[in-house]
Amino acid sequence: MEIYENENDQLEAVKRFFAENGKALVVGVVLGVGALVGWRYWNSHQMESAMSSSLAYETVTNAVNIDKPDTIAAAEKFVTENKNTYGALTAMELAQKFADKNDLAKAATQLQQGIGNTSDENLQALLNLRLARVQIQQKQSDDALKTLDAIKGEGWLAIVADLRGDALLSKGDVQGARDAWSKGVASEASPALREMMQMKINNLSS
Repeated sequence: MEIYENENDQLEAVKRFFAENGKALVVGVVLGVGALVGWRYWNSHQMESAMSSSLAYETVTNAVNIDKPDTIAAAEKFVTENKNTYGALTAMELAQKFADKNDLAKAATQLQQGIGNTSDENLQALLNLRLARVQIQQKQSDDALKTLDAIKGEGWLAIVADLRGDALLSKGDVQGARDAWSKGVASEASPALREMMQMKINNLSS
């Protein structure tokens, strides 16, 4: 450690320090200030972007009418351009509209886009559940089973078991359906869901 005998020595040491390190300090300060300003700008931009997406989402979804092609086109464009939760929610809304009109292919397409638009596991699980239902209706049982395999988490176990049983039964695997529903009945499902799966098991025996 350097020892200073008087104030002049200290002053000279300070001068030497800035002469040797001044440029680096200036660059560091500039970078630090730039990073702080950049972070604040990015944070502000993200907030503004989220608010804008939220408003656009409400506008688009409130206007969606399956009998008005321009509103459907606007919603589809929103899904394509918004790779976020709002895009995923809009895709789910569109999928429901298409499913209500029995346009299952378009419903499946929207759900698949929605899954790709969000990283939220619960929202992805919900989209996958709806996609599996559509695939079962389309007689695409193997695809439905693969879709259900993508759903993780104990909270989804019972409803996944119910749909897995439906998919297996639709492809003629009666024992597989029974096993799936039995697993669902043994899980922590709601009383109504357990009762429904038990009825499906009972119907297999009749």
